[in-house]
Amino acid sequence: MINVLERITELRESHHWTEYQLAEHSGLTQSTISSWYRKQMLPTIPSLVKICNAFGITVSQFFLENEDQAIHLTEKQSALLTASSKLNSEQYNALLAFLEQL
Repeated sequence: MINVLERITELRESHHWTEYQLAEHSGLTQSTISSWYRKQMLPTIPSLVKICNAFGITVSQFFLENEDQAIHLTEKQSALLTASSKLNSEQYNALLAFLEQL
């Protein structure tokens, strides 16, 4: 099981960032980040999302224990997923039907 605070530290150190730099990149305060370690508290989900965004990863990638498990999308695949996530249910089903016909 992933230790969240250790994972944040690993990612931060791999980027050669201080806690202050992580705070700048994530939009969180340094005191918030420091308090997680002092009090052995876990970040909230919204805070974890900000941390992941700062590192350029998804929350699911954050929790991968083995990088080989990761699914890497091309820029075009990512754009398609982003665009399709904005569709309502009817539009999404129409898009799927269209793609199946290709």
